[in-house]
Amino acid sequence: MSVLSALVTATRSGSVEVIDLTTPLHESTPILELPAPFANTSRFRLEELSRYDDRGPAWYWNDIHTGEHTGTHLDAPNHWVTGRDGVDVSQAPMGLLVAPVVVIDMSREVEGDPDFLLEVAHIEAWQAEHGPLPEGGWLLYRTGWEARGGTQDEFMNADEAGPHTPGVSAECARWIAQSSPLAGFGVETVGTDAGAAGGFDPPFACHHFLMGAHKWGLTSLRNLGRLPATGAVLVVCPLPIVGGSGSPTRVLALVET
Repeated sequence: MSVLSALVTATRSGSVEVIDLTTPLHESTPILELPAPFANTSRFRLEELSRYDDRGPAWYWNDIHTGEHTGTHLDAPNHWVTGRDGVDVSQAPMGLLVAPVVVIDMSREVEGDPDFLLEVAHIEAWQAEHGPLPEGGWLLYRTGWEARGGTQDEFMNADEAGPHTPGVSAECARWIAQSSPLAGFGVETVGTDAGAAGGFDPPFACHHFLMGAHKWGLTSLRNLGRLPATGAVLVVCPLPIVGGSGSPTRVLALVET
């Protein structure tokens, strides 16, 4: 039996489970909201063209209105000024889109501190237990934040001081970008940066360092609690938007049961 035939057989038998890590898209899907005077992305919206009526008697279809960075989405290197000379989302390498993935779970720490930051020491402790990070693969950061994804207010968790959402420290972002073998980093929150990252040095350090190192980001992921710490394969399916800085993305994981 060929490798691909074996994979199909495994998914049908259940010995390999396909887990959807994607946030469904609808008008209330939480999005990043920037303060004035900055421009904001569009919310997802369907515009009906016909529905078995005089506009089209036998078919139903819609236009879609959305931003590149709405819902679960992929950040390309050219998304940030530090990666402005990097590739766009249509040029994502196939080795990035189907790649090994590992998960670091800090949900217990985040439960007690919504501003919790991942540090290099946390990743080093993870590696001491689970082994090295995958060359050219993904690190997904589980925080339990997906439980807040029902409303914009819960997901952004903002007060007069700004949003309070977990992320990574500036030092950790630099390490992931410049010292790790990873090709990408994914989170459950609305962006790869912490809610307080506008005050970091540099501001929005995860974007600054990852995009500057021509690495990739994934956001608004779900079901990370169903993945093992190691051993899964990530399948990332963005739209190949020529010139695009990102794309809404279906993200799947293949997990041996």
